[in-house]
Amino acid sequence: MNALRLLFLVIAAMISIGIWLTGYRNVHWFLYVPAVAMLSAGLTGFCPELVFLKKLGFKD
Repeated sequence: MNALRLLFLVIAAMISIGIWLTGYRNVHWFLYVPAVAMLSAGLTGFCPELVFLKKLGFKD
């Protein structure tokens, strides 16, 4: 597992812990979007956000 995938998993875990500490009823639904996106990117190795940013012209 490379460092970028591990970084995605760690950030997804930190967002999830923040959601849990705040309370599931108090958190807006939009906060789940980056957590799920980073979790899927960390597990599969495919990150649609990075592909989109590269197409916009941002380089590594």
